[in-house]
Amino acid sequence: MGYILIAEDDRDIQLLVQRKLEMSGYSDIWMTNDGQEALSHALENPPSLLILDVMLPSLDGLSICAEVKKTLSPAPPILIMSARGQQTHLQEGTMAGADAYIIKPFSPRDLMRYVSDLLP
Repeated sequence: MGYILIAEDDRDIQLLVQRKLEMSGYSDIWMTNDGQEALSHALENPPSLLILDVMLPSLDGLSICAEVKKTLSPAPPILIMSARGQQTHLQEGTMAGADAYIIKPFSPRDLMRYVSDLLP
């Protein structure tokens, strides 16, 4: 198994996600708070899973999702995290190619259920 890429600009959420992943045995994690950096890293070194916030500096998570899905073959699964939880937002995530969409605030249990569903 490869690594998990987390792109989240809220440091507290970033650390919460990292801690929950590590507690579940996922130790190879790469984190950033910048969208363009996340996209560049994902395209150069494809992860096993991307966990993306929608609202990121320099490039939003939906744009990263769409570009990764268009460029990488096979594309890794992508979990979108967002405080925007209206039906139109969920549809935007699906149209960008997201495999799952979790609405903030979320429970760590729900987060890990999505991760285990998305990883082989």
